Amino acid sequence: MATARPLHFVFKVGDRTKTAKFYRDVLGMKFLRHEEFTEGCKATCNGPYDGKWSKSMVGFGPEDNHFVMELTYNYGIGEYKLGNDFQGITIQSKAAIENAKKVSWPITHVSDDQYVVEAPGGYKFYLLDQESDKKDPVQRVSLGVSDLQKSVDYWSKLCGLEVYNKSDKAAILGTTKERCQLELKHIGDKVDHGSAFGRIAFSCPSEQLAGIESRMKEAGQTILTPLVSLDTPGKATVQVVILADPDGHEICFVGDEAFRELSQVDPKADDALNQGIEADKSAEWFSKHKKQKLVAT
Repeated sequence: MATARPLHFVFKVGDRTKTAKFYRDVLGMKFLRHEEFTEGCKATCNGPYDGKWSKSMVGFGPEDNHFVMELTYNYGIGEYKLGNDFQGITIQSKAAIENAKKVSWPITHVSDDQYVVEAPGGYKFYLLDQESDKKDPVQRVSLGVSDLQKSVDYWSKLCGLEVYNKSDKAAILGTTKERCQLELKHIGDKVDHGSAFGRIAFSCPSEQLAGIESRMKEAGQTILTPLVSLDTPGKATVQVVILADPDGHEICFVGDEAFRELSQVDPKADDALNQGIEADKSAEWFSKHKKQKLVAT
């Protein structure tokens, strides 16, 4: 699908303060926007939770031309169980490696020019000790799959991604070689999503969304959320359809036109996030009542 573009990957986070420090001080990203919600998302953007939550977008630049991270925080939940579904995000950045060492963030040297760090919650980021040769240092998102050929067929024939490289153990796909790519890694086992499972998002012209939904229905594939409109107070209303691939990896296709309006950078995003963290008294409440925040299982 030449008209599609990769947008972001969704992470569930249990500690916004530590998470913000990682993305700001280690990876060197900037917060692009922050929003607070009083009830769960109709498209389960925050997972299967109905209560108060927040969404923070963070990246190396605007989502118009960068692949970014969506950090969802559910009030009252402090930890999520990791599975083997998310295999890591690769970033080409000498600066991030230097930052990790400077702030004494745990970092492991795994090969000649590759290091690995973990975001709070255990999400792995592979850092290449190279200057970025693209506008966006985010190179690829890696997901574990149980049947490589079946997954490649799904992502290429039904989702429209181009296959750039394939071996017995992995395949690289994407919408263009200039943007973040998707790596499917054969893990030789059933894919376990735990409770920390994420979601990868792509945009496409709004007129194509109904066709994507129809194609999935005809192929007998899973549609988690049929085509629906999502409102963000004071911002554009977007249309989305949420899918699941053969291993249950969640995929969001969103109408590009409205999303470009919705995803404009908010220069006050840092302040909004800091205010949200400061106003969150849940940790104090749990401490006062000698309880711990929930661990999602």
